Amino acid sequence: MAKVDAITARAKFSELVNRAAYGQERVVLTRHGKPIAAVVSLADLEALERLEDDRDAGLGAAALKEWQSEGQPTIPWSTVKAESGL
Repeated sequence: MAKVDAITARAKFSELVNRAAYGQERVVLTRHGKPIAAVVSLADLEALERLEDDRDAGLGAAALKEWQSEGQPTIPWSTVKAESGL
């Protein structure tokens, strides 16, 4: 993974975008030697978002299971929509 300081990144922005988009290279931007951001391909971003969605779905399922194991009632989505005017 390449590291580029922010000042250089500003001057070479188009090149960095092309490296990420077409070369599938991840470029970390730094300021004073510390990582501050990254330029990644859209495919990498979409993969990360899918991982986050999967994690969130798993957390939601676990929370529902815990709620139900405690004997808490659930409300059907159709009822929630109707009562909320959705």
